[in-house]
Amino acid sequence: MDKEVKDTKDVKDSERDPFLAALGERILQLRVRRGMTRKTFAASAGLSERHPANLEYGIGNASILILQQITTASCCSLAEIVGDMTTSSPEWLLIRDLLGGRSEEELRRARVALSGMFEGNDGAPRQARIALIGLRGAGKSTLGRMLAEDMGRPIVELNRETEQIAGCSIAAIHSLYGENAYRRYERRALEQTLQLYLDAVIATPGGLVSEPATFNLLMTNCFTVWLQASPEEHMQRVVEQSDFRPMDGHAEAMTDLRRILDGRTPFYAKADMSYDTSGKTLEESFQGLRLALGEALRLRAAA
Repeated sequence: MDKEVKDTKDVKDSERDPFLAALGERILQLRVRRGMTRKTFAASAGLSERHPANLEYGIGNASILILQQITTASCCSLAEIVGDMTTSSPEWLLIRDLLGGRSEEELRRARVALSGMFEGNDGAPRQARIALIGLRGAGKSTLGRMLAEDMGRPIVELNRETEQIAGCSIAAIHSLYGENAYRRYERRALEQTLQLYLDAVIATPGGLVSEPATFNLLMTNCFTVWLQASPEEHMQRVVEQSDFRPMDGHAEAMTDLRRILDGRTPFYAKADMSYDTSGKTLEESFQGLRLALGEALRLRAAA
């Protein structure tokens, strides 16, 4: 490991600026939500590992603090100084101000209303398509196949559809074209799946929730189910599958898995329902999911 990366651990918390520390935490959460190691993250950005390490630890370039002082003097947000989509027009600024300070529930209602307005629905009821979300090792593929057979619906594994569109494996997409290209292929695979199947059980990749536009499309057109498991069971199942992405070669794989799960949990929790497979056999998981899903669909139909 780069000596300068190690040295970040020697900086006392009291010596870190709170703003830079909060910025570093957001960068860390973004990275782990996408399931990327710091080494991979740095390579994607064309940086040495030292730079994201410093940023994540809250000792990044202090010039950003000058921008923060300017925003305070200007009575505006940092986004207006740096410039992003929400600063591109008066309407964006007015919408952002309208949503500012709202509760999580109020924001959820706004998101659902906007999704219905802009994402649209192809006319099929959402519950006709059951989408399973969650971290690798939760049982999406296995339980998805069993659920599809039980419900008399086709099973669609979005990873396989993504590979078909790209013409190569998921690993090859990442190594040859990078994370951004993979997310574009994934979005196209979901759009194609929604066009081809009016009813289906869809097993989604664990990181799909990291791309807001794709996750919005999924939630607008599918009844989503978060399959949960304890971190230990996730790890055990991944090892049994001989699949270590994205933790290949990492000595602290369990720590990384917990961070990924923590980073994605707020997004997984947006699902229409959740079901925990921890401590259950495959048959117990299937029967429990089958009953819980049936009840959830009946309640939705009666609402």
